[in-house]
Amino acid sequence: MNKKNTILSITALLALAFAFSSCKNDDNPTITSTTTKLTATLNGASEKPTSTSSAATGTFTGVVDESTRVLSYTVTYTGPFTSSLTAGHLHRVTNTTALTGGVEIPFTSLTSPIIGTFQLANQNRVDSLKNGFYYANLHTTVYPAGEIRGDIKKQ
Repeated sequence: MNKKNTILSITALLALAFAFSSCKNDDNPTITSTTTKLTATLNGASEKPTSTSSAATGTFTGVVDESTRVLSYTVTYTGPFTSSLTAGHLHRVTNTTALTGGVEIPFTSLTSPIIGTFQLANQNRVDSLKNGFYYANLHTTVYPAGEIRGDIKKQ
């Protein structure tokens, strides 16, 4: 092999090495999803501002994907309730004295298990959920403000 071919071969190898090393993309790393598991136990004693003597109980389990802000949840319950279920939802605490708040996520069904997904409006809602400012609530005709409740916490 002559000197000219050796120089061309080395140049070609260096060009290939440079081309392959420049394929690494440090500017756009893979985005990984962060999820937070959530849980709550629903009962009458947890109702606010006034507890109930309901014998009904329930559980909430959920996962919030922080990159998409999607909450996936399951609510299960057993009776007996004092009367017919009329509504169920997740509330976000806005009254920090009474620890109550308006409906944020209405349940589309009241049949146990209640399974749903919901995209939270913004990162502030995700943070509120992770920091314990949401609760699950099931309402009945006897207790229209809620018969059983569970404060949602990180698992």
